[in-house]
Amino acid sequence: MRFARSMVVAAGLVVVAGAASAQVVEGNEAVRVMPDGTRKVETPPSSAAASKAKPCAANVGCHAGPWHMVEAAGGLRECTEPFARPTTCRESTYGSQQLSRVWVAKRGATWLWCQYPDLKKKCVDMNVRPPLNLPVSAVQ
Repeated sequence: MRFARSMVVAAGLVVVAGAASAQVVEGNEAVRVMPDGTRKVETPPSSAAASKAKPCAANVGCHAGPWHMVEAAGGLRECTEPFARPTTCRESTYGSQQLSRVWVAKRGATWLWCQYPDLKKKCVDMNVRPPLNLPVSAVQ
């Protein structure tokens, strides 16, 4: 009986550890860990059109598309846009709530939308003209 309980606890820890480790995009060059252990995080530059438009606040309910998962200075955030302006983001619910999501990451000088938190999966350049830049979201 003790063995069975131990196995259930161990399985639960594996699931929790798996969810926690998936909260970053491996290889995302926008996040750098400095020699002193601090994290330096870049967010995508805002476009001219986005700068003029009033952003959809994360807590208002006006957002109809997938949530943009952006690594910010305070950790992983869910945002209504990829630029992570302060009012457009909220705490991440990844691992506890199933939502349509795209992951924002950087490879070299290119900002990407990725279907999953993995640069080897479906990723598209955010700055290419449509229809080639249409992100593929996934409920996760």
